Amino acid sequence: YYASLDPAVGCMPRIVIAVALCYVLSPIDLIPDFIPVVGLLDDLLLVPALIWLALRLVPSEVMAAARHRAHTEPLQLSKHV
Repeated sequence: YYASLDPAVGCMPRIVIAVALCYVLSPIDLIPDFIPVVGLLDDLLLVPALIWLALRLVPSEVMAAARHRAHTEPLQLSKHV
């Protein structure tokens, strides 16, 4: 999350993450899940590959700063009662 806020990241990692999220949330699969093994295998391979690609596209110094910020200032969600 913190890395996505940095302007040095660029648009390509954001696009790759958006594609991964759309693929996970979409009811349309490349290979339908009702086909045994292969239907789930595309989900198990494609989504981690897209996440790995997005992490590789983020500059290492930006990722290090984002990890440090996440460790020192954890994200806190608001509590609605």
